[in-house]
Amino acid sequence: MARGRSVVRNCDASALIFISMDPGYGRGENGPVSIVRVAPRCRQRPTKQSTFWRRRKPQPADAVDGSTLASYLCCMNITFPAHAWEMAAPEQVGMNPAKLVVARQRLDTLVPDKPYRVAIVRDGYLVVEWLRDLAADDPIHIASAMKSVLSNMLGIAVAEGRIGGADEGAVEHFPEMMDVPPGRGPKEARYAFDTNQGATLRHLICNVSGYLKPGEEPGKVFNYQTTGMCLLTHCIERTYGRYDVEDPEGSAKIGGLFKEKIADRIGATWSYSAGSQPTAPDARVEVFGWGTSIATTLRDHARMGWLWCNGGRWGTEQVVPKDWLQQSVCANRFIREHCDELMWRYGHGFWANEFSQLWPDLPTEVFTSWGAGGNYAICFPSQRLTIAMNPVNFDGQTQPYETMTDAWRLQQQVLAPILDSIE
Repeated sequence: MARGRSVVRNCDASALIFISMDPGYGRGENGPVSIVRVAPRCRQRPTKQSTFWRRRKPQPADAVDGSTLASYLCCMNITFPAHAWEMAAPEQVGMNPAKLVVARQRLDTLVPDKPYRVAIVRDGYLVVEWLRDLAADDPIHIASAMKSVLSNMLGIAVAEGRIGGADEGAVEHFPEMMDVPPGRGPKEARYAFDTNQGATLRHLICNVSGYLKPGEEPGKVFNYQTTGMCLLTHCIERTYGRYDVEDPEGSAKIGGLFKEKIADRIGATWSYSAGSQPTAPDARVEVFGWGTSIATTLRDHARMGWLWCNGGRWGTEQVVPKDWLQQSVCANRFIREHCDELMWRYGHGFWANEFSQLWPDLPTEVFTSWGAGGNYAICFPSQRLTIAMNPVNFDGQTQPYETMTDAWRLQQQVLAPILDSIE
């Protein structure tokens, strides 16, 4: 075993064994996943009608705890990179290179005049890296894809006891949120009003808080917004003593938490910056602005996806709480209860294919982070596959993001042959 990385070897060819984080599968008290045994070669083509992909519930084996995880994983040849990714040819990880060529050709056809970078990881090995007019090691801002990292941080803060639970009121942690009078919000007619006091941390990460949106009650309307995420950021920062509303620029902010709690633990080197979108001169940006951005290389972006693909675990360390991540990557209940089915695609800071509203012909287990400009970390947990696009800017990425469809359908044309390459 190479020093500095966690690796397991294939020891049983009689059955395909994979890790699943589907909430419908069995759960252990100490582990994030269940081991599910599936007969070899039983995978069907990933079509909408495939009963294997769509809500199939295999019988789980015993749940995995931290002390026995390595012995279970020995059957799956999975690795977690330390300082650098280990390369593997497609054939070494059970992928057909010819079908990957088809995927690359489709990508070139769909984004003929735009730069892009794509990394495909299977079993923890970097299989291919596609680059056009961009260097793999240049840091690029991932825009709203950081919302998924913010979601992770909320789960961590709860697990560490800094926050009692995601259903606590935001005003309990950041009472200044209510001090945004008319005329001092981010836009005209955007200000704090009484109903905002009912917004919870969960409402904020689910984009259903109604914060600064007169007429929107918490939990009733899906409205993709930055101000709510900035508010959530300050709630978390405040619990760690990292934000002073009187000195936002000089405050430590959440970037240091992202580094300590997540990036350092998965070997990623992200960079952080904080600021606000343009507003009126007297707007209270110290309350609803000063969000934190993440910039990352392509390969470190792929580390995000590989962490999530493994249920928030990196090697034998549980970085993100398993139950929280399981909730995060499913369509949240507020949207399911109050919104049109077309919108059943957003979880807790993640975009979810649970109801086939992103990619109708791909597995319902698939989920992704997503940021403007085409930044994705797409996860296929049962296939031990993650695809980082940093960026791939498909046409159709326009607001309203709540109902955007065209870009997802174009992206599906690239993802399908990648998935189909698995043999």
